[in-house]
Formats: sequence, structure tokens, C-alpha cells
Amino acid sequence: MVVLLAFGSFVTTLLGGLTALRVRDYRHLVLGLAAGLMLGVVAFDLIPEALSQEPSRLFGVPSPMLTFVLGFLTLHVIERTVGIHRAHEAEYADHSHTQAVGLLAACGLVGHSVMDGFAIGAAFQAGSTVGIVVAVAVIAHDFADGFNTYTIAALYGNNRRRSIILLGADAAAPVMGAAITLVFTIPRTVLGLYLGFFAGFLMYLATSDILPEAHASHPTRLTVLATIIGAAFIWLAVGLAS
Repeated sequence: MVVLLAFGSFVTTLLGGLTALRVRDYRHLVLGLAAGLMLGVVAFDLIPEALSQEPSRLFGVPSPMLTFVLGFLTLHVIERTVGIHRAHEAEYADHSHTQAVGLLAACGLVGHSVMDGFAIGAAFQAGSTVGIVVAVAVIAHDFADGFNTYTIAALYGNNRRRSIILLGADAAAPVMGAAITLVFTIPRTVLGLYLGFFAGFLMYLATSDILPEAHASHPTRLTVLATIIGAAFIWLAVGLAS
């Protein structure tokens, strides 16, 4: 039952990635939507879940928020170290990206998708009703994960074949995560810290790379609207499942 429901995430993840693949002529809108989806996942999904999994504090600050900042700064340091950004803020259209960051980000999304499947399995251990509610939420927002995985991989210079392979890995990840719960349980503390770190990672990508790139050549109101729609979609998905 758990693995079968996780297969629903496999389908919606592929649909999200294929949607991103088909709308390349509207790249600025795709990137704007992707940024909104990422912001929504961070604010409405990852951070609340991280805080619920690991509520402890260190010097007055919730531990997951410390790993959130660590995730944000880690990618910032990586980008500055390898010299990914060669343009000033007013020259976003001339940015040069490396495939390595795209691969790292996509792999991070795959890791998050494993946790999505794990969340389904763990919820079913608490009861069938809770499991079904969590499964619906995961299946809904994994469309965004697939969309983001393909978009980020392609944005950072990975070819179509590699981006599709990463999309396939992201689609299979929830099924793997659900299967893991049949034999293994991740400590809540570790899970909370990981979710906080990954939230910071996504926040940096959305605000420092994806949004500037979306507005580089098409600074339109439609791009802004796409970002708002992306964030609202995640809010709706989380709200319906709560």
C-alpha cells in the first residue's frame, strides 16, 4: 500500500519535469514559476516540517534554522569560490553557470524526494488516515519537485539527456524512500536538521539565481505573476492536506 501510493509521486514528478521540458519557449515564465514553487516548498513545507521534527534550540535559535543558514551560505561559498557569477547585479543576462551546481542542486532535490517517500511510510506507521493525508500532500507537491529538478539541471548547462536522467532519478526517489520505511527509521533530529539545510540550499537558488535569471531578458509582470502562482500552489497543496 505504501509503495503503491509512493508510485503516485513517481507519476506526478515525471509530469512536472515533462511540463518544464515542453514550455521552453516561455523560459522566463518557467523560471519565475520554478522560483515561486521553490519559495513555497521552503516556507510552507520544509521549514515547518524541520521545526516539528527538531524543535531544540542552540543559543536561543531553533537548530533547523541554523542548518538553514548553513545550507544558504554553503551554496553561496561554493558559487563564489568557483567564480560562477562573473557579472554584476545589473548584468544577470550574462551570467555563466557550471554544470556542477546544477547537478548538486538536482541531487539535493532527489534526496528530498527520498524523504518525501519516507514521510509517506512514516505517516502510515502512525495510522492509515494520517498516511493518506500525507500521501496526498506529497503527490501534489512532487509535481513541483519534478518541475524544479529539470529546470535547475537545464539552467546550469546540463544537456537534455542528463536533465532527463536526473528527472527519472527524482521520480523514482519517493518509491525508494517509502520502501526504506519498511526496514529503517531515520532519527527525527537528523531529519529535521537535514530539512533545514536543504531549505537554505533551495532558498539561495531561488533568490540568487533563478529569479534574477527569470527577469534578465523578460522583466514582465507575467513573470512576477508566475512566481506568485508557484508559491500559492504549494500553499494550497499544503493547506488541503492539513
